[in-house]
Amino acid sequence: MRIAGKVIAGALSTVVFAGTAYGFSTLSALDDITRSDVIGGGGSVDEGQKHADGAMDILLVGRDARKGPDGTPLPQSVLDELRAGANGDDLTDTLIVLRIPDGQQEVKAFSIPRDSYVSMPGGKGKINAAFGRGKAAEASKLRAAGETDKDKIEKDSMTAARKSTRQAVEDLTGVTIDHYAEVNLLSFSEISKAVGGVEVCLKKATKDENSGADFPAGKQKLSGGAALAFVRQRDNLPGTDFGRMRRQQVFLAAMAHQVLSAGTLADPGKLSDLIDAVKRSVVLDQSWDILDFVSKMRGVSGGGIQFTTVPVVNPDYRYDKSHPTATAVQVDPAQVKAFAAGLVGTAPPTGQPDAQKAAVEVSNAGQASGLAARVAEVLKGKGFAATAAGNAPSQRTSLVRYPAALAAEGAEVAKELGGLSTKESADVPAGHIQVVLGKVYSGPGVSDGGSSAGSPAKADAPPPVTSEGDNCID
Repeated sequence: MRIAGKVIAGALSTVVFAGTAYGFSTLSALDDITRSDVIGGGGSVDEGQKHADGAMDILLVGRDARKGPDGTPLPQSVLDELRAGANGDDLTDTLIVLRIPDGQQEVKAFSIPRDSYVSMPGGKGKINAAFGRGKAAEASKLRAAGETDKDKIEKDSMTAARKSTRQAVEDLTGVTIDHYAEVNLLSFSEISKAVGGVEVCLKKATKDENSGADFPAGKQKLSGGAALAFVRQRDNLPGTDFGRMRRQQVFLAAMAHQVLSAGTLADPGKLSDLIDAVKRSVVLDQSWDILDFVSKMRGVSGGGIQFTTVPVVNPDYRYDKSHPTATAVQVDPAQVKAFAAGLVGTAPPTGQPDAQKAAVEVSNAGQASGLAARVAEVLKGKGFAATAAGNAPSQRTSLVRYPAALAAEGAEVAKELGGLSTKESADVPAGHIQVVLGKVYSGPGVSDGGSSAGSPAKADAPPPVTSEGDNCID
């Protein structure tokens, strides 16, 4: 039977650490947690451009793995309970970047669709394949060098796989990853049990045989296999994978609210179970200083957590014309970098506006809220000095207007926004280009940065998920 949904467990690990940290009388309880040298060797973003605000960026990874952190296979009885099929271990099905601010501010997190089509070593592919590619490449390299120790090959290739995933995320988002947390199928089930279940809300009843989901409408508390089914379901949801990401975010927001509450942290039994669940199931990078993390989380606990998703160009991208059924999620790296920079408060590593380029003013002639600002950010990521000029009189189609001296630049702007119509006009001030976004605009920036649970082209996209919100969903 095809497994319709994959685990989102990776995001859970940091939420758990955020909660349990407050209850630790000693940090020695986590001394024997599994570690991996994921961060060693530096990242793809210039160190001088990151974390001017003292914040910390964490990559949360959920792997569809049928093994524990130490490589031991999960018992068949456990796999049966979790409705886990025979899928391999070399895909990452949850990728979330979490920004921990330095001070009393809201924690920001954004999801990256697992099928995002990106450039990486070995050629373009879906970002969730970076793990397997990195692992296979390192194993081949070690064997070619004469290494025969299977345990060493496995350990070193897994480290390379995690680094490859981290690098792919950094290359796409422009965010330098400080720390890495990874969990698998079992850990999600066990952690949700440890906190006594998590309350979610459904607008209507839903059922899906592949994931095991079978839930009534309304508020309900889920744990163990039921919690896993909730976040794995994608069939019978709007937007399938996008609907599933929305569920992941809602569940994690509710989990964060519960874990950070006094009721969970003041219960010695729950706290002990939580620590044990983390120790059994989580992999951290070698350099993660838990004490430092505890200190940071004490400063931000009151701000809550907000979840969004990176902007998407096309959720049904046919990347291989010879195989019409081969689809992926198309993303624009420049657009994603601009979105991430605006969300986490860092300067984009590339694409800084060129003082010699024309000023581009973007106005919105449609109904999509915030569209002009998002498109302006996209153009900034491409190197233009773009600003949002607010709303314009309603019109159906989009248009790029420019003076005669800026015909080439105007054509370039039109191309970057998906091939918009252009018009030379003496009414446009010298040195300026005007972009008017019509009602049917569907180019880069049309998504609100991932609040959407379905097609990113929807103007009525739902708001970001927060740990303090109602978050009742389909």
